[in-house]
Amino acid sequence: MKKRWICLFVENDIGVLAKISGLFSGKSYNLNSLTVGVTEDKAISRMTISLTSDDKTFEQVKKQLNRSVEVIKVVDYTDIAIHMKELMFVKINNCSDKDIDEIFRISQIFNISVIDYTPATVLIESVQTENRNNDLIALLEKCYVNRIEIVRGGSVAVETLSITDR
Repeated sequence: MKKRWICLFVENDIGVLAKISGLFSGKSYNLNSLTVGVTEDKAISRMTISLTSDDKTFEQVKKQLNRSVEVIKVVDYTDIAIHMKELMFVKINNCSDKDIDEIFRISQIFNISVIDYTPATVLIESVQTENRNNDLIALLEKCYVNRIEIVRGGSVAVETLSITDR
């Protein structure tokens, strides 16, 4: 089993997301992440999908997606050089002044932003890789036990442009 990434270019029509996600659920494939957004062409949406599967299952998934009328293009990102980021918000509740100072220090180390705060609550925004966000969550859960709320969006990705980035 291996973590896989697929980029789909699909028609930007009502029901396409439901049809694509239904294709996965109908075959009992579990998605780890799914992010959708319109492209520079308003008639086309781009989906970034993450799933964990073996080679055989993954090949079946790609074939089924390629057969779907609404799918314009399927790109397998699993083994190519890409830039990938995930949006995450974390709210830390019941903060003391010392906690807030520490959260600001953590934000500098992790290169994240404190986007809102009150005397007792801090809201941070992290646009990092999934693994880096996981590291941040582990630290915050350790430091602020039962005081954090996490909101994660799916990852988005794009192919690397330069050969030196690979």
